[in-house]
Amino acid sequence: MSHTLVIIGAGLSGLAAGIRYARFGHKVIILEKHSIAGGLNSYYYRQGMLLETGLHAMTNYAAPEDKAAPLNRLFRQLKLSRRQLATHEQFSSKILFPGNTSLLFSNDFTLLQEEVARLFPRVIDRFNHLVSVVDDYDPFTPKPRISTRQKLDEFLGDRLLIDMLLWPLMVYGNSEEHDMDFSQFVIMFRSIFQEGMFRPAGTVKDFLNVLIDHYKALGGEIRFKTAVESLKLVGTKVLGVYLESGEFMQVDDVISTAGYPATLGFTGDSALAAPYEGQMSFTEMVYFLTPEARHSLQCDQTIIFYNLAEQFDYCRPLQAVNVDCGVICFPGNFKGLPPDDPFQLRVTHPANYSIWQQADAPQYKWMKEEWGARSRRITGEIIGNYEQNIVYQDSFTPVTIEKFTGKAQGAVYGSPVKLKDGRTAYDNLYVAGTDQGYLGIVGAMLSGVTMINHHILDKI
Repeated sequence: MSHTLVIIGAGLSGLAAGIRYARFGHKVIILEKHSIAGGLNSYYYRQGMLLETGLHAMTNYAAPEDKAAPLNRLFRQLKLSRRQLATHEQFSSKILFPGNTSLLFSNDFTLLQEEVARLFPRVIDRFNHLVSVVDDYDPFTPKPRISTRQKLDEFLGDRLLIDMLLWPLMVYGNSEEHDMDFSQFVIMFRSIFQEGMFRPAGTVKDFLNVLIDHYKALGGEIRFKTAVESLKLVGTKVLGVYLESGEFMQVDDVISTAGYPATLGFTGDSALAAPYEGQMSFTEMVYFLTPEARHSLQCDQTIIFYNLAEQFDYCRPLQAVNVDCGVICFPGNFKGLPPDDPFQLRVTHPANYSIWQQADAPQYKWMKEEWGARSRRITGEIIGNYEQNIVYQDSFTPVTIEKFTGKAQGAVYGSPVKLKDGRTAYDNLYVAGTDQGYLGIVGAMLSGVTMINHHILDKI
């Protein structure tokens, strides 16, 4: 069996790449080892309820008339109408640090500027200068790594402000511990602070179904429960794909969204993967609460990014979970959405993959219960006690993330070393998604589109 293009993984970057290529009438197949699409942004059912693993909030909001915005450029590339994506903007979100020190931000960037002027009046001019640098900076051209912490210290010189600005950007898309590349900072600053947060109407399942239906209507093929075992190589060229079923597919080009370490594993070069293995992973608790909780909790914000440690550091915790910092999200708390019933709450914390991976089954179960209880005590002090309002709860860990996404060590944001042009050591094998450097839902989809535009369509 021969295919012009094989895409490994039906996550958002893989689906976007498939749609972009299928638009031109070319033969393309997406191979997905699981039974549903989405990758990091998917869903599952428990007790008849749909639980999302992504799409609590999308970044890169843009009004339909803003033609140059990444969201609208993406829809044009995919030949989708913005009318197919009813959007709901965040109310506002909060960055909360010790001493009840907080900054609010929303999709109106002036709110963050006013908050910085209120809390850090001596550096507001420096902050505005930083904004002008971000506006003029090209983060997508490959360049040597620049330390964001060093840059922000030069621009702002205020450790508290630097930490408060970094925490949302890091937890929403940084694969590197302690620091981040300045190009990545620029991308995330624009997407979260300047463009803002939103979510589409409906669930992530609805969003995925729109993409899959569009892909199939264009002639694209997708196969679920179809895992790749290896790639057939001759020199620096991929000739085909071996499936775990024993089937072989001859190919012209391959795009892998499985992460660079897993992609190297397909080639037999897994020994070279160590520098590309990410370290940052997370646990997430999902709660369905009684409707009354909406009135008793402090839930005016859409998202609360909190840190209670005097010395903030973005890194793997020494324990299984770091509950001293986290993200509290109310997925139903967006403008124009009807009140959700039951009321949903999601809490995310940095976690240590190795500790979770080494636990046996009884210990693993105990750890989930113990760290869930610790998380509820801490977050209850911030938003109010919600223990008595819990109707149903579930959680997932770095081990869960690795199992269902293929991301080595449960590293949600992939490798700290990004392949910005998507090229590998093989002439016709490309990497899209998190390890290509585009992060967030819109970024992941633009990554898939970019790989098609830059590397595949040029060959036709």
